[in-house]
Amino acid sequence: MTSLKQIEANRHNAEKSTGPRTPEGKRRSRANAFRHGLTAETVIGVLENVEDYVAFEAALMTEYGPQSVVAHELVARLASLLWRLRRATAIEKGLFEMQADPLAGFRQLMKSSRTQVAISPLDGDADPSHSPGSTVCLAVPEGLSLTECFVRLSNSGNFALDRLSRYEATLWRQAENIIFALDNHYRHRI
Repeated sequence: MTSLKQIEANRHNAEKSTGPRTPEGKRRSRANAFRHGLTAETVIGVLENVEDYVAFEAALMTEYGPQSVVAHELVARLASLLWRLRRATAIEKGLFEMQADPLAGFRQLMKSSRTQVAISPLDGDADPSHSPGSTVCLAVPEGLSLTECFVRLSNSGNFALDRLSRYEATLWRQAENIIFALDNHYRHRI
């Protein structure tokens, strides 16, 4: 348990700390708690275009035509949720592309090499009938490549795909609730 003396010392030290004072320091410290951006309510200025978000929100406002403060806030919240769902989709695409880069590099190496190895789509073993110097096409169907990337992502130690899936499911539930609330709001106003 913290002693009274320690609490008093902490209060005294906190009075000396005023945080960043310059505009540059304030700008840098603004994102101190930023980890991945999935739960960010607003546009991430460094990574996303603010004008795109404003246009997206305006399109939703036009579609729903909110006439009350409550409806306006619900539509604004829906825009935020749908924007973050777009972000989750972009992140998922990026994760798969990161996993596909080594596979694409391997395929390119095999295409440019004089001695190519045939890859079995089922077990990944080299073709035993292949002789050095012969050219054999890689027999890995496109769907298998996507599957390979998925398996690598699923088995990665950082659980990025699992975390992304949980955030996406949460966002969809919230969006469904907002849409239900909007429908309910409009139904009772008529």
